[in-house]
Amino acid sequence: MKFKLSAIALLVILAFILSSCGGGGKSASSTTGWKYNDPDNGGFEVKYGYEQETGPGLVLIEGGTFTMGRVEQDVLYDWNNIPRRVTVSSFYMDETEIRNVDYREYMHWIHRVFIDYPEVYRNSVPDTLVWRRPMAYNEPYVQFYFRHPSYNEYPIVGVNWLQATDYCSWRTDRVNEGILIREGILNPDPNQVNEENFNTEAYLAGQYEGLVRENLPDLDPNKDTRRVKLEDGILLPRYRLPTEAEWEYAALALIGNTFEERVYERRIYPWDGHNVRMDSKKNRGQMRANFIRGRGDLMGLAGDLNDNASVPAPVESYWPNDYGLYCMAGNVNEWVQDIYRPLSFEDVDEFNPFRGNVFRKLATDEEGNIAEKDSLGRLRYVEISVDEAINRWNYKKADYRNYRDGDYESSIVEGGDWNSGIRDQERGSGRMYSREVGDESSLISDHTRVYKGGSWRDRAYWMTPGARRYLDESSSRDDLGFRCAMIRVGSPGGN
Repeated sequence: MKFKLSAIALLVILAFILSSCGGGGKSASSTTGWKYNDPDNGGFEVKYGYEQETGPGLVLIEGGTFTMGRVEQDVLYDWNNIPRRVTVSSFYMDETEIRNVDYREYMHWIHRVFIDYPEVYRNSVPDTLVWRRPMAYNEPYVQFYFRHPSYNEYPIVGVNWLQATDYCSWRTDRVNEGILIREGILNPDPNQVNEENFNTEAYLAGQYEGLVRENLPDLDPNKDTRRVKLEDGILLPRYRLPTEAEWEYAALALIGNTFEERVYERRIYPWDGHNVRMDSKKNRGQMRANFIRGRGDLMGLAGDLNDNASVPAPVESYWPNDYGLYCMAGNVNEWVQDIYRPLSFEDVDEFNPFRGNVFRKLATDEEGNIAEKDSLGRLRYVEISVDEAINRWNYKKADYRNYRDGDYESSIVEGGDWNSGIRDQERGSGRMYSREVGDESSLISDHTRVYKGGSWRDRAYWMTPGARRYLDESSSRDDLGFRCAMIRVGSPGGN
């Protein structure tokens, strides 16, 4: 009874505050005339004046238009990044690369929680053998670089694209769990194990209970309290790898290189000018980034080590760019989300360009209800076709073959020629490149990912944000790490 009185009191106070606030939004529907946030009207809740909270470690990257692509001579003649004008919406990006200590925190949590699934921990372990070279003595890095406290602030390497993506998912859940604890909705639960761990999507779907401290008061007159919903704006969007366009845009940081929408100097690197040394009076001549100056010269002479790093440097080394991001050139290369194709610049959209979409929907049971979460506590998904994802099946089924409307019937080619009965979307790279296991006739497949940025092992050429390289998503290197990004919802600049 005491709890119910408390909940009712909170309900009345919340209803009064929300119904009386006129700033930042309407107190009543402009289409029905019914009041928002009024329990007497059924309790439809509308939140006003919401601005996204900046997640831990992130920096806001205000979006805009820029010329994406190479600015250096294409010395390899790949022709895989021809300049083109695109627009990127605002987003958040990590201030630094993910550190060794960050990744060890992730592995510790996995080892502690997934007691009955040791393979989850094994799959998360970075490959420290990437340091080994046949004709070099790098065994100390194999043993110490990842785990020794002296390297806590150094960027994680030896992590493949799949492991980096899993880290982003884990980080989303830990941050949102922490927010719910901070808001007094959940109590800390250090004893959660296996499928009972906190998962953001499972919580929103009502499939995670946890140690509930106090739910939100519900304005629905038939209920006392409710769980947090997406509409409350309390939970953050997911952490993820940045797209190639986002990464390149953030690296260039043209926000510090423009005047009234005019870019007065197109940057080669994440700073002005064509030099790789500082030109300020205080730090003149010092290297702006960690890279290899020439054959056999990785850090300069003793007594004046210049870039001061024979291997990756701590993540806050050197000077940040105009967005406040560290090491967007040199130190370690960084994974991005995109699948690699040489001619992506011809195909991708001009707004938020990205190649690599896999459209999915929540798995449901026979009655249409969301299927039970899996053994790791995550919701189940099934992949769907592009046609289903963008609702193309609602189009007319007339013969619009030449207008390429995407209908199945319209894409059937009659006759007995080689492509008879094959849908347009099934031709192309999927049929061009072999997918047989062990057949390595081409590295270009849906499992090949882009990485960017240059590293301590690279020449200055690779530090230009337009340069792009690719690697199989299950491979790793001693000069390849990552950082996370997150979408910005609402206003572009947070105003």
